[in-house]
Amino acid sequence: MTVESTAARKPRRSAGTKRTAAKKPPGAQPELVQLLTPEGKRVKNGEYDAYVADITPEELRGLYRDMVLTRRFDAEATSLQRQGELGLWASLLGQEAAQIGSGRATREDDYVFPTYREHGVAWCRGVDPANLLGMFRGVNNGGWDPNSNNFHLYTIVIGSQTLHATGYAMGVAKDGADSAVIAYFGDGASSQGDVAESFTFSAVYNAPVVFFCQNNQWAISEPTERQTRVPLYQRAQGYGFPGVRVDGNDVLACLAVTKWALERARRGEGPTLVEAYTYRMGAHTTSDDPTKYRADEEREAWEAKDPIQRLRTYLEASNHADEGFFAELEAESEALGRRVREVVRAMPDPDHFAIFENVYADGHALVDEERAQFAAYQASFADEGEGK
Repeated sequence: MTVESTAARKPRRSAGTKRTAAKKPPGAQPELVQLLTPEGKRVKNGEYDAYVADITPEELRGLYRDMVLTRRFDAEATSLQRQGELGLWASLLGQEAAQIGSGRATREDDYVFPTYREHGVAWCRGVDPANLLGMFRGVNNGGWDPNSNNFHLYTIVIGSQTLHATGYAMGVAKDGADSAVIAYFGDGASSQGDVAESFTFSAVYNAPVVFFCQNNQWAISEPTERQTRVPLYQRAQGYGFPGVRVDGNDVLACLAVTKWALERARRGEGPTLVEAYTYRMGAHTTSDDPTKYRADEEREAWEAKDPIQRLRTYLEASNHADEGFFAELEAESEALGRRVREVVRAMPDPDHFAIFENVYADGHALVDEERAQFAAYQASFADEGEGK
């Protein structure tokens, strides 16, 4: 199986289950910024072409490599969770272009605030994938120093990182730095009050922050049209700053638009909302079954827009990559898969009693009682094993 073929894995639908694709309201899919069509054709865009005009064949191959290895890492993590090695996993399958394009647009001195699905952005910021796995195994709280990579720890509370990003960006502006901040969130988080408050404060204080929304169209089982009557990027107008919708499966467009937004922030022109219109090919997390609420036909339509295949088609048609490059990358992908499996299986089991630590600064009688009850519960398994 090739690395790219993981996008084609489709969950089976139970017999007798009937679903229909969610209807899109009029105007839900306006024109978006696109530089590379689903067929791998390069198209011009007068406003954003300049931001990728000097991109080299080597850099294009680098973007392709990033997406392929990120997808392989993600697939291995999903498999490891199914084998009981991870407690949970939030897959990014289908969102590689949005994450790699935007991640590679950042500078080293920019600061990134992710949610819990930005594995591709973490890759771009130099975070060891093993640290991501440790968090989902429950053996660390992230495992990396945010200030070493200017990449904040994953945020599980939906939308709260946009407030953190806005406050940090306000501080950057007061310090007189020319760096920028980028905050990632999903279409579901866009309905949270924290996001609205972030938009208000960033606009009023002209904060150098880019809000990067990966609209993968499903907030767990809720389609986007049940959360908004207008396309998400248009919300920025009400707060007084620009909003742009970009083809989230086009890595070149994501790179160009994010560069534009970050440069705008660094010039002191305030916030921007970028809506990367993409699709979550897999489950929301490994605890979810998307076949219960999503039509197979919808997924199949998006498989034809696969971000990795469209860049490969362009590389081959432009003679920017040969079979030797793809073969070497396949070998590198296999090596990454082996490393991921070895690293996870060498990790210790989580300390089950760690959940009782740091709940209260000075301890609490109820927590002590719960700890004792849990200890007795754990001991009951040992008693059963001894035949007591």
